[in-house]
Amino acid sequence: MEFTQEPTVNLPRQRFIGLFDDPENLKEWQTGLVSFEGVTGTPGEPGATSRLTYRQGRGTMEMIKTVTRRDLPEAFDGSYDAKCVHNACRNAFRDPDGSTTRWVAHNVFGFTGFMRILALLFGPMFKKQSFKMMTAFKDFAEARTQVVRPRPGQGRKMVRAVAFPCERGTTARIRRPEGD
Repeated sequence: MEFTQEPTVNLPRQRFIGLFDDPENLKEWQTGLVSFEGVTGTPGEPGATSRLTYRQGRGTMEMIKTVTRRDLPEAFDGSYDAKCVHNACRNAFRDPDGSTTRWVAHNVFGFTGFMRILALLFGPMFKKQSFKMMTAFKDFAEARTQVVRPRPGQGRKMVRAVAFPCERGTTARIRRPEGD
């Protein structure tokens, strides 16, 4: 199974990459992520492997991520291996206008064993789940730091609104003057 998805994130590419490349942010946008731990190599560098553990139903799912290419801010590729599933993902990050990032993710899934049958029956689920993760990152990144223009009469000072998740479905926002 092979597909490409291309969401646009309303952040400049450098800011997008800063958030995308920080493993500390994974739990903020990857639903069900229990842990992320380096296994071999320098995390994020080509050849490095990491173990990701996700809560899935009543159990857990473990996945091994291998970085295959790191050419930031242009591209970042990796493979993801779980029981009976292999996913090769090529990510390209385009800068169409200096204020947004076009995230192009090309995924190639391979299946073995019983997953071959499940993939035939539930193939669209993989595409939907991939897009759900991309949308979760987009929502996280766009809410993380937004520059808000002051209202008339508030002077020229820029105000930064910093958002962070509180409870499921809610977000707290703190406004503070730029540079503080």
